[in-house]
Amino acid sequence: MTKILTTDQIRTLDAYTIQHEPVASIDLMERACRAFVEWFIKRADTSRRIGIVCGTGNNGGDGLGIARMLLARHYTVTVWVVEGGKPTADFEANRTRLLGNVILQMIADTPPSTIFDTCDIVIDALFGSGLSRPLEGIYAAVIERINAAAAWRVAVDVPSGLRADAPSQGAIVQAQDTVSFQVPKLAFFFASNAPYVGTWHIVDIGLHKGLLQDTETDHYYVSNDDVHRRWKPRARFSHKGTYGHALLVAGSYGKTGAAILAARALLRAGVGLLTIHTPVRGYAILQQAVPEAMVSIDPFEEYASTLPSSDGYSVIGVGPGLGQADATVKMMRKILETYRKPMVIDADALNILAAHRELLLRVPAGSILTPHPKEFERLAGKTANEFERLEKQKELARQLKSVVVVKGAYTSITSPGGVVYFNTTGNPGMATGGTGDVLTGILTGLLAQSYTSLDAAILGVYLHGLAGDLATHDLGEDSLVASDLVTYLPAAFLKVSGGKS
Repeated sequence: MTKILTTDQIRTLDAYTIQHEPVASIDLMERACRAFVEWFIKRADTSRRIGIVCGTGNNGGDGLGIARMLLARHYTVTVWVVEGGKPTADFEANRTRLLGNVILQMIADTPPSTIFDTCDIVIDALFGSGLSRPLEGIYAAVIERINAAAAWRVAVDVPSGLRADAPSQGAIVQAQDTVSFQVPKLAFFFASNAPYVGTWHIVDIGLHKGLLQDTETDHYYVSNDDVHRRWKPRARFSHKGTYGHALLVAGSYGKTGAAILAARALLRAGVGLLTIHTPVRGYAILQQAVPEAMVSIDPFEEYASTLPSSDGYSVIGVGPGLGQADATVKMMRKILETYRKPMVIDADALNILAAHRELLLRVPAGSILTPHPKEFERLAGKTANEFERLEKQKELARQLKSVVVVKGAYTSITSPGGVVYFNTTGNPGMATGGTGDVLTGILTGLLAQSYTSLDAAILGVYLHGLAGDLATHDLGEDSLVASDLVTYLPAAFLKVSGGKS
């Protein structure tokens, strides 16, 4: 797992590297500059005119070092330094190294609107991740000019004005790409910061591997290697009983499609046996649409009202297209009273929990709840920002002793212990009705096969997003529909398994 560290932890890691490698602070900065430049030159040739905007702290020192290295590679570079604050020792060292190569353009007052008109690329090196206040005055004026520039905007480490570990206010650079040193920052994973971060990239600057490994954190992001280690290959002498029997409680009049999507995904996720409990009106549709599944028929015509015997089921998935009729609420209450194994709870089942909060305390430990942000708000209450929402997510996971998955661009998966794993697959094409039902099916199918709740969530969310990425590669984002994810789920499994599925 790749760690996401706080600003204080990164500062400690820097200091430890300087002391124990040992390496001089200015030489560690040189490594950071070199890593940035190696990333940069793969994406921009020497015909591009570059402007670098520096503060007088260490992020500005990075900017000066980057300028010197790009000049040595025959790029056309203009450097601006915004006056204000006492220069750091490493900034001064890099200014001395740069003298004679380029004349520094000093900004002491509001710059003209045309200041960056000659630049094809503007590199932001005003402030780094240690910023703890909103930017105002001359800094805000310069940032306004950067954001107005008709140029490719690239931020060094973090966009200036963006706080790494807390909500941001004031002027913030709107970078199109952010090249971050060693580890990503928590702020990168929140939708409200997307206009500032753009696409983020990580470059290794050689911070002390031992301390990095030993540093504890509650935040990680997930890679293909992480999910590959969780994937379990099938044994030669296994049979359908080996892979569990899932009960899917889903569908109501007009929403049988949600049950179909979840059921098809559940089967593609590898479950041994599947029974779908659905109202009378869904019976014929489901028998034809999902022939591999058995169907348990509720006595009611249009919505589910009665829990079938839960004996013999490895897992229950409940919620897609369920509705919230009074009889369905009573059924949900009965499920929670009688079934004590982990469940997957989504959609209307979550809304029932939010409306009848006493039921939250009956959720079996080890369950997986999969709200989108509005459903989470109904469950946990409103929050002022995404940092606060993340803390509420941790709190809810601890309270329920379950895994809470809040869906989004970087879906966050929180363990019962309050550790958060951010998913890195998926794309905007998946912002369409039914994709959440597909996820419910995948998670239910994995949980039925004796994956732990956390492993099922990490693996399932990653596969869900990866299926969307593979589908988008062939079909594009605009035309993607939820059933495409089911179609591409086998390819996603093959990629995660290394072609051994």
